[in-house]
Amino acid sequence: MPVALLIRTRLKELKLGQRDLARAAHVTESYISQLLTQKKLPPAPNRTDMYKKIEQALKLPQGQLAKLADQQRLEQLRKRLGDQPTPFLHNVRELILRKCHPKKTRQIRTIFEKQHFGELERFVTQKLLGVVKSVARQELDNPTWMRKVARLSKKSYPQMRVTVLEFLDTTIFDLSNENCIAFLNPLLESWDIDLATFCIEIVLNRRVAPGHHKTFEFMERGPDKTSGEEPGLKDFLQDPLLSGDVSEEELLFLRTLTFENKRPTPLYYYRELQSLRDPLHFQPPTKKASA
Repeated sequence: MPVALLIRTRLKELKLGQRDLARAAHVTESYISQLLTQKKLPPAPNRTDMYKKIEQALKLPQGQLAKLADQQRLEQLRKRLGDQPTPFLHNVRELILRKCHPKKTRQIRTIFEKQHFGELERFVTQKLLGVVKSVARQELDNPTWMRKVARLSKKSYPQMRVTVLEFLDTTIFDLSNENCIAFLNPLLESWDIDLATFCIEIVLNRRVAPGHHKTFEFMERGPDKTSGEEPGLKDFLQDPLLSGDVSEEELLFLRTLTFENKRPTPLYYYRELQSLRDPLHFQPPTKKASA
């Protein structure tokens, strides 16, 4: 059952309107309307707190909407597996270059402009997006932070909630100008990269981002580590709809999976990634007894 159909059914049974649901979920009525008319795909459950709020308002079993959303999104991904991503918007690239360390800007621009989807541009953009999304996810339930960012973006609190929810569902291949105005521009202070080691340093705006300095470093891998890489994993990594936000830690795990008589598909790795991210699949760390 589609998420929209279940929500519409429960609204009718409980004699509630879209406005009631929007207030309960802390989003705009327009956003709820677009979800119910299926003009928007339900957001990924692991990137939003909206489903819990809607389930409480509609008296639904916990986790039911999230499960349906996962199924609906997976079906949509199956339909779009053959689609080719569109080039970055000009303003997105310009913002990223403007935030680059001044001594590197000219060199990085030359590399970026050689092709629409060059490896360096994708790498840098994904890291910048990942860091900013982690801040937005961490502060999603912080009204003070949300209102501060809303003022910077000249939005109301409910509008900002919707913007954050949509932003958390964004990949590097569908970054919009609105994402740049609302998040990347106010939260990112600067970034720098060592082109020899690909160590990237990201500085966030300390006024709106806790832990304002981030550094990412990567270990060199020998040819024996990549020569036997599964074809399905390669296809998974080449598809931004499936792997657009995969982290280096998650990628290391996926590369450890080996198969003797089976050849997994890209969708297998997508599902494995979702399982890895689901806290229900892991027990909390046990506390050591004090001596």
